[in-house]
Amino acid sequence: MSPISRRTLLKAATAGGAVAGIGGFSALSQLFAPLMAGADDGLAAFQPPRSDDIDDASHVLNRLTFGPRPGQHAEITALGAREFIAQQLDPASIDDRWIESRAARFEALRAWPLGELLEYDARELLDQLTRKKILHAVHSKRQLHEVMVDFWSDHFNIDPSKGDSKWLKPADDREVIRAHALGSFPALLKASALSPSMLWYLDGRVNRTTDDSERPNENYGRELLELHSLGVDGGYTQKDVMEVARCLTGWTVRERAKSGFAVGKVEFRKDLHDDGPKTVLGTAIPAGLGAGDLDRMIGIVAHHPSTAHYLAEKLCRRFIADDPPTSAVTAVADAFQKSNGEIRPTLAALFNTPEFWSSRGGKTKRPFHFVVSTLRATSARSNAGPALQNHLLRLGHAPFQYPTPDGYPEEAQPWMATLLWRWKFALDFANRKLEGTNFPAGKLTRAAGGETALAAHLLGRTPSPDEMAAATASGAPLALLIASPAFQTF
Repeated sequence: MSPISRRTLLKAATAGGAVAGIGGFSALSQLFAPLMAGADDGLAAFQPPRSDDIDDASHVLNRLTFGPRPGQHAEITALGAREFIAQQLDPASIDDRWIESRAARFEALRAWPLGELLEYDARELLDQLTRKKILHAVHSKRQLHEVMVDFWSDHFNIDPSKGDSKWLKPADDREVIRAHALGSFPALLKASALSPSMLWYLDGRVNRTTDDSERPNENYGRELLELHSLGVDGGYTQKDVMEVARCLTGWTVRERAKSGFAVGKVEFRKDLHDDGPKTVLGTAIPAGLGAGDLDRMIGIVAHHPSTAHYLAEKLCRRFIADDPPTSAVTAVADAFQKSNGEIRPTLAALFNTPEFWSSRGGKTKRPFHFVVSTLRATSARSNAGPALQNHLLRLGHAPFQYPTPDGYPEEAQPWMATLLWRWKFALDFANRKLEGTNFPAGKLTRAAGGETALAAHLLGRTPSPDEMAAATASGAPLALLIASPAFQTF
């Protein structure tokens, strides 16, 4: 089948109503080019969805994963959607050695002590970090964990272009985000506060007082309250921002430009800490606690009702709807408070709400989700190299490259301008123009049971006659189906 043009795709899509509006690399990175290249020869016949609507199996695959792989719908249908949720909430029970063995090839990301990270080219670290994220999102069986890694990476966003963050962000990804993605939120909040990369990014390393006349640096304290815990409408005041900043004075990190050894090590400098009494959100913190001020402050902030509501709303926005229903937010916030901020029981409560089960196909995939779901659905192998990363850059969703602390937006509206680039990706992928990425096109169609069955696999339901007519008229049904609104929503 010959390659098709974007004009042909748009013409066929319009006729069928199937389309709606919705850096550089270092030489060392090329050593990882063979990491995932080559189609999956192990692809076997599988049963796609048979329902005209999104059923329970398709729904949980859409919401708890980065999209179904061939055969997963039948597996979850047999297992039961709720049992699949229970398994995903217990990632330790899922054998993920295949992906871990391949991710281990990214040697730079395992550097220890942290100072060893500074021996690498910063571009190489970003490249390996990005490849590892894509690799895990595509192939990990612990899909809910990967979705939550993505969620917390935005929640605690760090732009690694600042200072030593260029070298320290891989440690933040490993020891903060991934280590706590389904654990305890108070522990995650503390780990982020003491992350060497975060101390650089939001200026915590220069938050100090040496006498009563010196004001603390409030930059991180403000973001901790506004973005990481209570939310902008969480009821805190400017006085609370300053008191939180006082609690955090004295924490610093050894810098590349000033330290000859132990670069990246986080230290508490008592001589730079304001050890006086403080009051955070109405709760008194006595004088003389030293480094203990941080733990006391984290306890107050992490368990505040506004934090429960803010996080519940963000989680419901990710898993239910861009405008999350109040009833679901309330139920999830209650679960968060009752569990003292444990993430797994909070998510379990969310997945048990009627609102979760009734909201199907109503969210738009962000570009990273869209690209990864394409790779997963087609059993593709990719080295996640420059060709794929450049598409993510053009789509505005390159991992670890958002410039402000609020992270990439979750809602659909900010991503509407990416439509043309989504079509471009669909065309390049289907026409095999992505260097380092391949998929078993003919074998995939045969394994699904034909083009209509393959469409059902891609859309999570049987396609309408208009959708199949448009796909057939295009001359390249896979490209059009990937570009369709039904595939771009979940």
